[in-house]
Amino acid sequence: MLKPDPEHGPLVPMLLVLTVVTGVVDAVSYLELGHVFVANMTGNVVFLGFALAGAANLSATASLAALAAFLLGALAGGHLSRHLPGHRGHLLTAAVVAQAVLVAVSTVLAAVIGHGSEPARYTLIGLLAFAMGGQNAVVRSLKVPDLTTTVLTMTITALAADRTGLRRLASVVWMFAGALAGALLVLHTDVPTALALALVLLVAVAALTHHAAEATPAPAWTERL
Repeated sequence: MLKPDPEHGPLVPMLLVLTVVTGVVDAVSYLELGHVFVANMTGNVVFLGFALAGAANLSATASLAALAAFLLGALAGGHLSRHLPGHRGHLLTAAVVAQAVLVAVSTVLAAVIGHGSEPARYTLIGLLAFAMGGQNAVVRSLKVPDLTTTVLTMTITALAADRTGLRRLASVVWMFAGALAGALLVLHTDVPTALALALVLLVAVAALTHHAAEATPAPAWTERL
């Protein structure tokens, strides 16, 4: 069990919940939007190479769309980080609220229009990848060790090489849990239901972080490192 971290306060459990969100939305995008990731850009770069080589069931256009939207989201997240200096709680709250809006739009779109047509599919890829790019940039600026919320390759490497790190292990487990939950919902219900789960988690993170950050005087964990 993870011990309370006075340096980072509630950021650790909040980022673990965002790691679950990553697993959920990548399950949606890979299983239903044409074998593309909206959070794992390493996978998209590899898929792009496979698609250009002629591999079946992969789309170079979809991978490029996800990469472009993710980069734009990361630019927006970096801009937000620079313009909300000095308070990590306010930064994470603002970022997750923006991300929740994008996921809410995606959920409504998937429920009303579906995801079968090319315009709907690419719109969903763009909205979700933009949201995840923003999340990745903001989490990077929060500087909580071993919690990237989107990429686990180095986390797993460090876990094995250093043979320490409950936080690293928790990150892997929570990503797996999100992917499993997302896949089960996609396969046995529908895309809007899976996206609704991600939305509920984002709203919870925003609300809890806002509540924790509003204490007076400002808690030590809110200070930017």
